[in-house]
Amino acid sequence: MTDRAFAVVRAGALTSVQDQGRPGHAHLGVPLSGALDRPASALANRLVGNPPEAALLETTLNGCAVRPRCAVTVAVTGAPCPVTVDGRPAAWGAPVRVAAGSVLELGHAVRGVRSCLAFAGGVAAEPVLGSRSTDLLSGLGPAPLTDGAVLPLGDETGPPVYADAVPWQGPPGELVLRAGPGPRRDWFTGRALRTLATAVYRVSSASNRIGLRTDGPPLERAAAGELPSEGMVLGAVQVPPDGRPVVFLADHPTTGGYPVIAVVGERDLAAAAQAAPGTPIRFVLTGGR
Repeated sequence: MTDRAFAVVRAGALTSVQDQGRPGHAHLGVPLSGALDRPASALANRLVGNPPEAALLETTLNGCAVRPRCAVTVAVTGAPCPVTVDGRPAAWGAPVRVAAGSVLELGHAVRGVRSCLAFAGGVAAEPVLGSRSTDLLSGLGPAPLTDGAVLPLGDETGPPVYADAVPWQGPPGELVLRAGPGPRRDWFTGRALRTLATAVYRVSSASNRIGLRTDGPPLERAAAGELPSEGMVLGAVQVPPDGRPVVFLADHPTTGGYPVIAVVGERDLAAAAQAAPGTPIRFVLTGGR
């Protein structure tokens, strides 16, 4: 019987299993989770013949290396990076057939932060609450990859898809985040709102799958009190005591006690996931006062 699995040769800075996440469980305190760059993950799955909900690997900055125990078709999308099979260059953004026992390696991202590695058949880790996603906040799902770990693969479901060109916007030189009014906008002064709308922030190196942290001018509060914990949504721009906004990403907590000044639309979050530390950020406030 063919051993449909792969071994981890090099786990990289942070490589995790991700799919479309766990929607509908926020009332239980379970975050959405799932791939941060959803268009890139859907494209990788499509290239290898998987349905969009198949689980794949999401790498961070310096890629990973794996050794499939069976012949398998793979595709790499998201942040462009060198792709090699047994040290020989292979295609990025296209189906690649990897022989059993060969080493497939994704190198350091040339641009962006996170690459997606899809296997035909998907990563068949044990699902938890309907998803195979690694959730860094709650600890649900498979643990982040470690050297020597072995993960199972599912059965191939369709032929690979070859494309003349693979669409990918790439990480912007400046990240523009369109944001509607937050539920606690009135907790901030008019000066704070003007600062958020006009100042240039930068992506902090402390950012992760939970939130995009920013460096820049602090936002001044009009209210000095503290909030009881309340529900948080994807894209919420929460302002902690240091005054520097944090944009909540897929592994964000479902409740929080710091005021939310704005909410970034989901259409801008894939670009946020690919913005490297130091990238300039501008918030464009839409709707409401």
